[in-house]
Amino acid sequence: MKSQTLKNIMIALGAGILLLILLFADLATKVWAEEVNVRQSEYFLGIVRLWYTTNPGIAFGIFGGNETAMTVMSYVTVVLAVLIALMFFTLFRRNTPVRFCLAVVEAGALGNIIDRFSLGFVRDFVDIGPLGFGVCNLADFFITGGIVAVLVCILFIGKDAVFPLTKKWRAEAKREDEERDKRHKNA
Repeated sequence: MKSQTLKNIMIALGAGILLLILLFADLATKVWAEEVNVRQSEYFLGIVRLWYTTNPGIAFGIFGGNETAMTVMSYVTVVLAVLIALMFFTLFRRNTPVRFCLAVVEAGALGNIIDRFSLGFVRDFVDIGPLGFGVCNLADFFITGGIVAVLVCILFIGKDAVFPLTKKWRAEAKREDEERDKRHKNA
């Protein structure tokens, strides 16, 4: 039991360090983009350029002109960040890959929450307009990439996945199901 507790502490510590590194990277790049007021005229490979702007709304500037809606959305975002933290310690406490993915999502959420509450807007600087999106920041990439990774992990990675990819994971899941069924029969 002590080794499992130590393992959980080490995983939480590792995920916490990852969260802090990513949060620092997000905030540092936002400060840099704002200080330099970066504005590239050409798109790199036709898809991305650096272009500093501020976003008073949520995704794609939605609710940007509505102070009441933005106040509500800001607090909803805080609640969602708290729920992500709770999932880390409860629902996914035995799923290490998902826990690290949640740390990435949380870093992005906190980066944008810090901007929203300290500045009243979010600083964006990565223009990926040619891909059908707008201007975003590292936090947005962390949130999007982290959520996709969480879904991939839940669906395919590990013995607890919905569709475990490897024979080993499928065999472990089957064995655990059989043991659980046996315990329920004997109870």
